[in-house]
Amino acid sequence: MIHKLAYVDQTARLGRNVQVGPNAYIGAGVVLGDDCVVHNNATITGGAVCGQRNVFFPQAVIGTDPQDLKYKGGQTALHIGDDNVFREMVTVHRGTEVAGGLTQIGSHNRFLVGTHIAHDCIVGDDCILSNGTQLAGHVCIEDKVTIGGIVGVHHFTTIGTLAFVGGLARITTDVPPFMIVEGNPSRVRGFNEIGMKRWGFTAQQIEGIRQAYLALFSQRAERARMPLSERLAELEARAELDGEVRYLCESVRRSMLQGVYGRQLERLRRDSDADREGFYGKDHDQRERGL
Repeated sequence: MIHKLAYVDQTARLGRNVQVGPNAYIGAGVVLGDDCVVHNNATITGGAVCGQRNVFFPQAVIGTDPQDLKYKGGQTALHIGDDNVFREMVTVHRGTEVAGGLTQIGSHNRFLVGTHIAHDCIVGDDCILSNGTQLAGHVCIEDKVTIGGIVGVHHFTTIGTLAFVGGLARITTDVPPFMIVEGNPSRVRGFNEIGMKRWGFTAQQIEGIRQAYLALFSQRAERARMPLSERLAELEARAELDGEVRYLCESVRRSMLQGVYGRQLERLRRDSDADREGFYGKDHDQRERGL
């Protein structure tokens, strides 16, 4: 089921019932699991390892080198799970050496037209990234996240489980799980009740998140003039917190107290100015000062 006008490298490994359309390109070392579909003019390269039943639409470009100044040209990796859909002009890049060398995508995700997944990103399961979503490097998207169209996400940002990001938002700090965030600058506007219902959460679980939202992020809570850290401490002091509320509190605390600029992953970054010398040169600072 490989079209005669497609190119498939002899070192690529294709599972059963894989379909490859005309002018598609499957590069060296690529692995495609059973029942994958690669439409015409799609490109999969860089030794990308893909699971089963993934669909790649025309002009999708998967597994190319990262657009990062610290990338040294090494053979880094991209791992993709099962049942993902990559629509037209989606781009996904491999990792960089300094960050561990891996971009990872889970299963049952939808990446709509023009989505970009940069180097060293981690995307969980059951997510929808709408048209024009742009993930910078090192972003972590947890499970069941929905992102609206034309959203930009700052590097090292975490978007928590079942969060909803409204269209045209500018995301520069971590998004708490179960919350609705939108705007520029972005802020919490509510909690994702509809998403929780769709994914089968009970009325008790939804009510727990509702009360947590009211305590932490509602306009009433903000009018009380109490810092978020104190509101969080009061919520954590309650006798019993169910699993979802406890997870929400832990995520907010990590971002607020352990993070840098509101991004918990920012503290873990390992790159340095030396990693970028190949672009700027050692005497960059002197040139900038006119010396």
